[in-house]
Amino acid sequence: MTLAKRQHRAYVSILKESGLTVLDLPALEELPDSVFAYDPGFLGKTTCVIGRFGEESRRGENRALAEDLRNYRDEIGKLSYVTEPGTLEGGDILVTDRAIYIGESTRSNHEGIIQFAKCLNTTKVSAVETKTFHMLCGCSYLSNGKMLIVPELLDPKLFPGFEHILVPENEAYAAEALYLGEGRVMIPAGFPKTSKNLRETGYRPVEVELSEFYKGDGGVSCLSQPVWKIY
Repeated sequence: MTLAKRQHRAYVSILKESGLTVLDLPALEELPDSVFAYDPGFLGKTTCVIGRFGEESRRGENRALAEDLRNYRDEIGKLSYVTEPGTLEGGDILVTDRAIYIGESTRSNHEGIIQFAKCLNTTKVSAVETKTFHMLCGCSYLSNGKMLIVPELLDPKLFPGFEHILVPENEAYAAEALYLGEGRVMIPAGFPKTSKNLRETGYRPVEVELSEFYKGDGGVSCLSQPVWKIY
């Protein structure tokens, strides 16, 4: 646990050093998976959607997030909710500057995607069938039409019109990355081929050690919940 806390502090420090504003939410000791803060929903400056977990043991997290967000009404938009029988988890939501893609997975179902699309009715929302645990286990959007992708897990043809930076299957954990702005991309430490591919396409990889979170299937983007200014 001590190592996990050190790694999390280093992760947050990178966010702050990148000029990002970090809002700290209270720890939920009774919900240990809540450290994977990306999953409870989607936050935009105009519209927010609180999801409904496909994994029943995590369903308290979305309620807690909605309650915490009452303290940040100036930073986020109006709250909407995915309701039963819909399920939607943030790990299936790929946000780009052209559209939002949502993986129809074991955790997010068709009804949840439909409800999400209705909440963001001015934004193109496309469903993508995926066999990964969460869709973001196989891809990440960076900037300027470029995205990281593991072609063995997700067919690049599912995302037409984008430039795909390939991640080798044996480095798939590095596909879950976080764009920090100004060409900087946070990736987990220890994936040299992905780091090389990023540099060759003009990005600067910023490596962070997340070995403790890897044990729980959590990656770089899992550990924070962005507020998307364009939505």
